[in-house]
Amino acid sequence: MLDLSHMIQDMTTERYDNRVRKLINVTVTNPYSGQSAVLTPEEHKLYTEIKQAEWDEDYDTVRKGLDKFSRMNAKAYMTLLD
Repeated sequence: MLDLSHMIQDMTTERYDNRVRKLINVTVTNPYSGQSAVLTPEEHKLYTEIKQAEWDEDYDTVRKGLDKFSRMNAKAYMTLLD
């Protein structure tokens, strides 16, 4: 099958660089509002760590993660975590 995702960026929620096969962007949806944001791999990793810390009730990690995430990508922070 021919991969045209490099031509039409919105065809997939996950896109890969064919030369190194690393994840470039991930679309994440807020489960409460239904709004979405596109995150870099680093932002997505931090988002996942924040959500896991919430689940584990580790609020110190949540607070630190939210502070860092808000500085990395303020718009995504307002969409996904605020």
